[in-house]
Amino acid sequence: MTLPWRLALRDLRGGLGGLRLLIACLFLGVGAIAGVGSLSASILTALAAQGQDILGGDVAVEMSQRRASPEERAAFEALGDVSELVLMRANVATADNSETIIAELKAVDTAYPLYGQFRLRGGGDLQNALEDGLLLGTGAAERLGVRIGDRLRVGEARLPLTGIIENEPDKVAEGFVIGPTVMIGLGDFARTGLERAGSLYEVQYRIRAAGDLDLEEVEEDLLERFPDGGLDVDTRDNAAPGARRFILNVGQFLTLVGLTALIVAGVGVGSGVSSYLRSKTRSIASLKSIGAGSKLIFRTYMIQIGLVTFGAVLAGAVVGALVPSAVSLVAGEVLPVPPAGGIYPLPLLTAILYGFLTAFAFAVWPLLQARDIPAARLFRAGVETAGRPPASVLGLMFAAGLLVAVLAVVQARQPLFAAGFLAAAMATLLLLGLIAGLIVAAARALPRPRHPLFRLAIANLTRPGGMTRQLTVSLGLGLTLFAVLGVIETNLSGQIERTIPEEAPTHFLLDIPAEGETEFRDMVSEAGGAGTDIRTVPSLRGAITAVDGKLVSEMEEIPEGAWILRGDRGLTFASEIPEGNRIVSGEWWPADYDGPQLLSMDAEVARTLGLEVGDTLTVNIFGFPLTAEIANLREIDWATMGFNFGLVYSPGEIEEAPYSLMATIRVPDEGDRLLTRRVGDSFPSSSIIRVSDVLDSAETVLGQLSAAIRAASAVAILAGIAVLVGAIAAARRARTYDAVMLKVLGATRPQILLAFLIEFAILSAVVAGLALALGAAGGWFVITQVFDLEWLPDWGPVVAVVLAGASAISLLSLVGNWSALRARPAQALRAL
Repeated sequence: MTLPWRLALRDLRGGLGGLRLLIACLFLGVGAIAGVGSLSASILTALAAQGQDILGGDVAVEMSQRRASPEERAAFEALGDVSELVLMRANVATADNSETIIAELKAVDTAYPLYGQFRLRGGGDLQNALEDGLLLGTGAAERLGVRIGDRLRVGEARLPLTGIIENEPDKVAEGFVIGPTVMIGLGDFARTGLERAGSLYEVQYRIRAAGDLDLEEVEEDLLERFPDGGLDVDTRDNAAPGARRFILNVGQFLTLVGLTALIVAGVGVGSGVSSYLRSKTRSIASLKSIGAGSKLIFRTYMIQIGLVTFGAVLAGAVVGALVPSAVSLVAGEVLPVPPAGGIYPLPLLTAILYGFLTAFAFAVWPLLQARDIPAARLFRAGVETAGRPPASVLGLMFAAGLLVAVLAVVQARQPLFAAGFLAAAMATLLLLGLIAGLIVAAARALPRPRHPLFRLAIANLTRPGGMTRQLTVSLGLGLTLFAVLGVIETNLSGQIERTIPEEAPTHFLLDIPAEGETEFRDMVSEAGGAGTDIRTVPSLRGAITAVDGKLVSEMEEIPEGAWILRGDRGLTFASEIPEGNRIVSGEWWPADYDGPQLLSMDAEVARTLGLEVGDTLTVNIFGFPLTAEIANLREIDWATMGFNFGLVYSPGEIEEAPYSLMATIRVPDEGDRLLTRRVGDSFPSSSIIRVSDVLDSAETVLGQLSAAIRAASAVAILAGIAVLVGAIAAARRARTYDAVMLKVLGATRPQILLAFLIEFAILSAVVAGLALALGAAGGWFVITQVFDLEWLPDWGPVVAVVLAGASAISLLSLVGNWSALRARPAQALRAL
């Protein structure tokens, strides 16, 4: 191998040439995968390392609408130190009720926090501050227009503001919240009047373990000892399950996007290697003419490609390894859990392996072509085509690609989804290759136009050694990505704008006393004036403890999509079918039904749990199990902006449980402030939520999701552009030859430019239509299957994006071929 190494290193001194495209493509793909993997691993590591702080204990036990029984409390205290918290949503208002916000109320005892550093702005002791008043989360004081010392109303209690929360270590475990935190002591919570029969609240008992405990055994033991208690038990090993699931799902999606970018880059790798080796045709033919064997040629250029691939893959991995530190530096203060610093070998090694396998899959055929170049090629014009790869080469390429796919699927959180994603990406590439072949075949079959420029443009599509296939694939990939991005963007932005009904409510109200419904309706009608609409429903909460007789605590794994089994859920009862609901199986009970407890269930949730009409479901309400037979399954229109419940019970035994009312209200804009004040005066224990505030929060979340998709797609789009630039560069020699010959025959530069423009316009028009269809299909999959949102595309902007992308790429193609138009005939002919 000494001679191949010497030849390879000596040849590389002359420059990289087309290998720059290989470097760019591999760097982008490997960097994206390594960066996403490292970032996901760093955040998960931070979650694990801060598990005690995030959870607030080694073990946390949560129950709905009740405190622990003496037996339960004794079991908790036997494990170690215990801290009790009450969590609920509540209104916080100024003393005169002029300003109100919805907040996440957290009432804590004197043992809080068991773990973590709780900090107040400006310093101070937490318990001293709570002894004298209440605390507000960052930004809440500005929204209310209050300062330290001002009195605020929470329920029926008036308390002074004594501090602003700067760091709340257990905030991440609470998941998505509507408003800022308001914190009070448990003693003051009793004064608010918010804890009463039927009100919606959760109680947590956080435990600091005394000594070493097997946390998994502790969790199993508590669930077995209190099977009907509706307990939700978490441990420090899984302190924020919602955040963990979100990170894993987003990480998987972004990794698959990175793999797509790497597949796109693979096309560029093949194009770049082909272009580079094509430029070495004379050198290879010369070496063969003086006795160099095919093995020597293959080894020489394999070493060159290997060295460049190693450098590109390593550089991409290094950049990927730095992503967690960069994100922590730029957005560490914004993230709830800053990424943990360090190097994460597994995602880096995975990305490196992906890079090498992709390079091998797309470079092996050009390398074997270089090996087989005959010495006679030195005396030809290079117009012969290489033909198709033999079966053995196709087998090697397929094996490398299959290994990449297997690695991606095995490591995926959802293997079927990952397999489908990769299959769709490969199908897109194969389809674009097929379309390219059809374009060439159609151009050959078309009658030759009379106009010479059109005839020349069509002939260029079929010329030997032409780049129609490479340009079609690269152009198609780029435009498809633009289309997918446009479809996703318009769908996300339209989820709120186009799903809100014209008669949507303006306010939601929670925890309305059932016995005060008449007074409440009169108050709202008076405050809102003409045009006020009020709808109320009973509201309870409970946790599902058994599915058709099988205890949830005994399930080895919760089915994917069975969100209803996690924690407690909202329940209601009704005599009539709720508005916006449609029965798809079974029958609704009569309006005057008086019999055993029946249940109406969301059809989608029932399918996830494998339930049918006639099966049973057991729910724990206030510590008591309620078993009901499923009478019917419903399809729910979640866009009605009303209260939609996955579980609706018949009137009966459930009515004996304490419950409150929820209400949707629609009032004119001028009645908003008066309504807020009246609710605060007459129903201080109720929470009023402006729909506009909820929509603003939703728009923020969707905007962040859209930004993440744009960032993830940027790598794939850059890879597609790199492939396009590489294809243009690879065709430059042939374009120069064409331009020179046409000039010799009398063609002017504008005429040649117009011929090139016609050629690119034909390609762009055909590929743009295909990209629009592929982009619509890809966008539909992401919106409906990945994000589980409604399909609401706005085709105008999507078509505009695709057309703008086609125009930009055509212009880029012309710019890339400008040097061919400027070539002087005499100088170019000498170089040929």
